[in-house]
Amino acid sequence: MRVSTPVLSLRRLLQAAGLVLALVVFSPKQAQAQTWLVSTDAYVKIGVMDKFGQLGGYTAKFVVIHQDTGKEYTLVKQVAKGQNGIDVIFPSEASEAEYFKTERGESGKATPGRYTWECQVGGKKVVGGRFGFSEVANDVTLVGKK
Repeated sequence: MRVSTPVLSLRRLLQAAGLVLALVVFSPKQAQAQTWLVSTDAYVKIGVMDKFGQLGGYTAKFVVIHQDTGKEYTLVKQVAKGQNGIDVIFPSEASEAEYFKTERGESGKATPGRYTWECQVGGKKVVGGRFGFSEVANDVTLVGKK
């Protein structure tokens, strides 16, 4: 039969104290103030569709006009036979192979204001509409000590 000795109890007590000390030393510090970065992207998805697929393949020319500046941005897309329709994003990134641009090659931007758009097929307007980009404000919350 084993008999407990004070040495064994002292060893366990020291191990427990060491564990508590390690937890205290390596515990996370109080939260520091933190700054966050924020980004906002505004865009509009517009599209056209030959509902009954009567045209086969066709060329769709999208035209977006900023009403305040008069700048006109165009994007021409080929719609393959059997695809019927296509959606495009305005403004599109200038790094893309095809993007909305002015005659001088200036890429479209989501500048605040009112816009009109239309899609032409065979030189005729087939659909169109209006949209607007408003001023964008970003809120940044600073997390810190209270």
